[in-house]
Formats: sequence, C-alpha cells, structure tokens
Amino acid sequence: MRITDRGYGEEGRERLTLVPENVDDLWHLAHVLEPGDLVEGDTTRRIQRNDDQMRDTGGQREHLFVTLEVDDVEFARFANRLRVSGVIVGCSREDQLNAHHTLNVEEHDEITVEKRFKPDQTERLEEATEAAENPDVAIATVEEGAAYVHTVQQYGTEEYASFTKPTGKGDYSRPREELFAELGEALAHLDADAVIVAGPGFTKQDALDYIEAEHRDLADRITTVDTSAAGDRGVHEVLKRGAVDEVQKETRISKEATLIDDLTAEIAQGAKATYGPEDVAEAAEFGAIETLLVVDERLRQERQNEGDWGIDVNEVIESVEQQGGDVVVFSSEFDPGQQLSNLGGIAAILRYRLQ
Repeated sequence: MRITDRGYGEEGRERLTLVPENVDDLWHLAHVLEPGDLVEGDTTRRIQRNDDQMRDTGGQREHLFVTLEVDDVEFARFANRLRVSGVIVGCSREDQLNAHHTLNVEEHDEITVEKRFKPDQTERLEEATEAAENPDVAIATVEEGAAYVHTVQQYGTEEYASFTKPTGKGDYSRPREELFAELGEALAHLDADAVIVAGPGFTKQDALDYIEAEHRDLADRITTVDTSAAGDRGVHEVLKRGAVDEVQKETRISKEATLIDDLTAEIAQGAKATYGPEDVAEAAEFGAIETLLVVDERLRQERQNEGDWGIDVNEVIESVEQQGGDVVVFSSEFDPGQQLSNLGGIAAILRYRLQ
C-alpha cells in the first residue's frame, strides 16, 4: 500500500489518498472502509441519453470522478478487485448526484478515503504500507509420496499446487524423483523471492538436494524447517516457529498462529483465557485482558450493525487499549482466524484468572 497524500476533511475527518499495490492491499481496505465513509476515485458510468435527436440506445459509458458515501464493501478475491458501493455525493456531472453507483477498485488504482479512522484500522494500513517491502515467500512441504506448495499473503496462506506420487513397491509406485521434479518445476514457475522447504524425516532433504541440482537459480533462496507433517499442518508449524519472520520483517499470520495456540493451551488448562462476546466484555470491565483476539469479518459485521453480539465491540477495544492491553485482529481467511470464529469470533488471553 502506498499513501500518497494525507490531510483532513470536514468535521475533523482524516483524508488519505491510497494506492493499493496488490490483492493483499485490497483485502486490507475491505476491512477499513465502513458505511458512511467517503471514497473518491475515477470510474465509468453508463449515462442515459433521451433527446429528440438521438434514439435511446441504453446509454454509453463515460469517465467520471465521483465521491461515494459508502453503503457496502465487498472484497472480490478471485476477481482481484474491491467493490465499493454507495450514493454519489460528489461528481464531475451534477446530474448524477444521489444516484447509486459501484466503484471497482483494482491494483494500482488511486482512491481517496475520508473517515474517522479507528486505531486498529490505522494500524492495519500501516502494516500494509510496511509489508510492501517484504519479499514474496513460498512454503513447500514434502513427505513421502506427496508435496504441497503454499504462497504467503497478508490475509493468509493459499495452496498454489499439490502433487501425489506413490513411492515404494507395487504396480503403481513411481520413482521419488518424479515427485521432486514436479515440486521443483512449480517452485521455479512461482519464482518467489524466498522458499521454505519443510517436512518430516529425510524426504525433505532429498527433495532439496534434487531441486538445488536441477534448479540452481533457486538454491540461494531456499531454507529448510523440520515439521512433523506436510500440507496445511506443516504450514502451520512453519508459521508457528517463525521461519517466515526470518525472511519477512514481520508476518501477521505467524503471529496469529502463535497466539491461537497460546489461547487454546490456556483454555485447555482452564487458566488465563476467555472467549465469546459477553465473557470477553466482562473481562475488559475488570481490566484483565492482556491480548484481545477478534476476527476481522465478525468485527466488520458488528461495526455495521449486521452481527448478533450483545456488546459494543468498539467500547471493548477502547477499554483494552486504555488499560494497556494489545488488540490483534485475525484474518478470517487463515486457519487461526477460522479457529477463533469457532470460539465465537472474539477471545482474550488474560493477565490473571477471573474465576
């Protein structure tokens, strides 16, 4: 994310001119923009013409500069765009005022946002700005007969490729090198700035030896990590151990993986943890929260009055921050965020046991 200009609008609202540089940035914006915010940008709109000299053809698209008062925001992940819908409150054509419109924001499109930013939203934008300097990372997990490649995004990890090649004895077994060859070709095609090869036993090292021999340009980009499994479980172990942090200055999802493990361990021991909106709000009243964990999608729903929590989540967040606690907003796209959703979407690691 690039912030190209800062200022203030009416009624003390902050104005930021932003350029999302990748899909991660669009995802961040989806959790920053809210109903009532103002968003300015270039767009096209079909203009209806009905004059005596021209047969109505349904209108032609014209380029416009609009300001929308936001009604709804949708992150279209697989279309690589952010859809911002609302009412036109400012426009280069006055006859389009008060009409409903959708602004499609794609990578490298410049928009200006005017709103009262909440602290966690400001922090999210700062993280997105800093992340622009981080290298792209791929995690390859391999075990006997199977290999997986995941890419690391700010909103989570995503499976890029998977391969299975039965090895050993039998009519359907194949040489291990076939599996390693497919893995190496996938990594070469992905062309990540850094590659982490992980897995159990000696298979990982054998795969590494093969890849370094066949794809020498990858050799200086690869590090290895021992894990007990491949696939999603292996990726979780890589993140938990901080291996990605060694090639990225700070990785959001590795922090989430560690925190969710800490939380579940405290819950299992009946110790310093609580979850669910009412219990978390009570812990905040006592000043007992050391780290507040909340899922971004549930937080967005509550702030837009679309949720079913019987608490004011903004008051809880403010209370935790005023009492020196940390607030971590989890991605709903990544496994720790899904685990947190199963606990009600909000939880807390406590300074001391309440009961």
